[in-house]
Amino acid sequence: MEIHHTKHESWSDTESTSSSRVGFSGPILVNNGNKKSTKKSARFKDEDNEYVEITLDIREDSVSVQNIKGGDSETAMLATRLERRPSLGSLMSFKIRQVSQELKRMTSSKALPFNKVDRNKSGAARALQGLKFMTTKNVGSEGWSEIEKRFDDLSVNGSLPKSLFGQCIGMNESKEFAGELFEALARRRGITSSTISKADLREFWEQITDQGFDARLQTFFDMVDKNADGRITEEEVKEIIALSASANKLSKIQDSAEEYAALIMEELDKDNLGYIEIYNLETLLLQAPSQSANLVTDSRILSRMLSEKLVPTKERNPIKRWGRGIAYFLEDNWKRIWVLALWISICAGLFTWKFIQYKHRAVFDVMGYCVTTAKGAAETTKFNMALILLPVCRNTITWLRSRTKLGVIVPFDDNINFHKVVALGIAIGVGLHAGAHLTCDFPRLLHATDDEYEPMEPFFGEDRPNNYWWFVKGTEGWTGVAMVVLMAIAYLLAQPWFRRNRLNLPKPIKKLTGFNAFWYSHHLFVIVYGLFIVHGYFLYLSKKWYKKTTWMYLAVPMLLYACERLIRAFRSGYKSVKILKVAVYPGNVLSLHMSKPQGFKYTSGQYIFVNCADVSPFQWHPFSITSAPGDDYLSIHIRTLGDWTSQLKALFAKVCQPPSVDQSGLLRADIGKGENKPRGVMNEVAEYDKDRVIELHNYCTSVYEEGDARSALITMLQSLHHAKSGVDIVSGTRVKTHFARPNWHKVFKHVAVNHSDKRVGVFYCGAPGLTGELRRLAQDFSRKTSTKFDFHKENF
Repeated sequence: MEIHHTKHESWSDTESTSSSRVGFSGPILVNNGNKKSTKKSARFKDEDNEYVEITLDIREDSVSVQNIKGGDSETAMLATRLERRPSLGSLMSFKIRQVSQELKRMTSSKALPFNKVDRNKSGAARALQGLKFMTTKNVGSEGWSEIEKRFDDLSVNGSLPKSLFGQCIGMNESKEFAGELFEALARRRGITSSTISKADLREFWEQITDQGFDARLQTFFDMVDKNADGRITEEEVKEIIALSASANKLSKIQDSAEEYAALIMEELDKDNLGYIEIYNLETLLLQAPSQSANLVTDSRILSRMLSEKLVPTKERNPIKRWGRGIAYFLEDNWKRIWVLALWISICAGLFTWKFIQYKHRAVFDVMGYCVTTAKGAAETTKFNMALILLPVCRNTITWLRSRTKLGVIVPFDDNINFHKVVALGIAIGVGLHAGAHLTCDFPRLLHATDDEYEPMEPFFGEDRPNNYWWFVKGTEGWTGVAMVVLMAIAYLLAQPWFRRNRLNLPKPIKKLTGFNAFWYSHHLFVIVYGLFIVHGYFLYLSKKWYKKTTWMYLAVPMLLYACERLIRAFRSGYKSVKILKVAVYPGNVLSLHMSKPQGFKYTSGQYIFVNCADVSPFQWHPFSITSAPGDDYLSIHIRTLGDWTSQLKALFAKVCQPPSVDQSGLLRADIGKGENKPRGVMNEVAEYDKDRVIELHNYCTSVYEEGDARSALITMLQSLHHAKSGVDIVSGTRVKTHFARPNWHKVFKHVAVNHSDKRVGVFYCGAPGLTGELRRLAQDFSRKTSTKFDFHKENF
């Protein structure tokens, strides 16, 4: 379209003629000093390269069509509708407005030109990143070539049906949304069939991957505007809200689509026209704040954030690089290092003490270094068999961590890891002890001469052993063999690939693995410790009771552990609860509401151990408490991952039905439980923030990431609702929810910049997959910024 004239006042109109829609929006200017008529011409070019020229006669407040060239009868009809005649009131109003504008012009030193919206500034820059229909997650880095390959695989007789459009473009999880997108793209091109060719798909692809915001906005508008009249009604807004909520698995918003549609119309349709247009939708998009913008950064330190070098530079000097790596390792692991160094030193000291002791005894002349090695290993095994019980004394560990200052130097959070390390030490000790006896000591004794055997008579009797079976059938022999077998079973079933059922085993064998197998096999330690005491009492080479030191090592640790188990048993009977409510949620999540024991106190974030006698009377499993301390009940949410949780869910699923309440919940940071964080807990934490110090950031991972067209309307709606009521539509709390998985690098960067020269604790409870990333980021930011991050992994 070509327009000839100068610019002044704005005027717009849109008229429809038959199936064609003629639109014009732009300024029509009148020279203030000219009271005579002013003519304005516009030329429109259609698809057939024919021009239609319209000349308007503008006389003060009247507009009339003076001439039309190249138009048909419908264009002439449109011209009569465009004609606007002044009334007396409008003429007076125009005169007053004209004088006012002339005074403004005279007082202005320089007339400012009309500027087009700059999308590189303000919220428009964020909008450019929004409404993306395609991302690398959909199609990877190949682009159209990948889509073309999928078309060839999915097409039937050279045509792709609408039902497979989502799969072809990578929207497998949003087939309804992809279907609406298909209809919008087809509607604009006049395609009425439910199939498209490869050429059509290429056009569709070019439109949905267009990098221009206006093109993406038009595509989204077409999805909402079902009848293609250029206007969006409240019913159409309701439909797209329901569609977006369904794509993001937000059932509560889907059920309340009518209410939220009314909210959008109230905000955008100020004149109660009953519809909104594309520029209203654009305004809403530009005003919606970025999710990442919620991580507010002080402007005074923004420049520091931009210049922060968080990517490590590789040291070219290998010696310096090695030295820096050692320094970082020591800084991050000094607590573990000194504990392990102390443990290894004690084991080495005990081994050396016994080794030297037996080297100076008569038995050394017959058995040599075999007996010294066996006895040195036995001494370390006695020590480790006592030590391994301490890391699993939960009440003792909790008391030492919370009531003493030992936590400053002792890594109590690594108690289970240390338990595993000690178990490895026991395995090494048993291997050395049993191996030295069975393969070296006993054969050398059997083959000794009479003179060599004579000093051994006080230990093995006057009648010397005549075969290998003599040693095995004795009390020392069979107790040792039984212990090795039981310990091997427990050690093997405790390995992750058996405990978590990671191996693809036949069903009969698979039933013998899993957490239940780990739990019960670990309780074979009761038999093992009994055999260990007997084995340590009936010794070949030590006859005096005070030289039989096994019971001395075990007495205190076994007593302490026995008290721990008694306390647990007492608590389980004293603080038993009743099941008040059970709900089985989609996604393998079981919600339990229980009665709250009298006097039971806790704070948000703590966990409890749960036992269900109908599943197993012995097993206790930890789960975070999801109810608020002020509630009159206790609630937990259990994600069924293992055999115990699966049996628990199956047990309750028989007596309850799936709930009809909100399923869109909010995932906690301790993602291993898959918990829906209740509103009470969130509001309780928010109430603590008297001085606006606490920051709460919630992430709903079912919603697509910021910028995705499938979550664009949810983002707009969230901003509108939160601004009006102060309540988030996703979580139902005052805390605004982030969408998709968090970018942990940005989270750490935000904290590091806003809390420089501070020490920050990072607490994580969940699946082990995220532990490595969080620990690495905590270490990297501690090394490269002035903020020090202390990472803590909760171990259940």
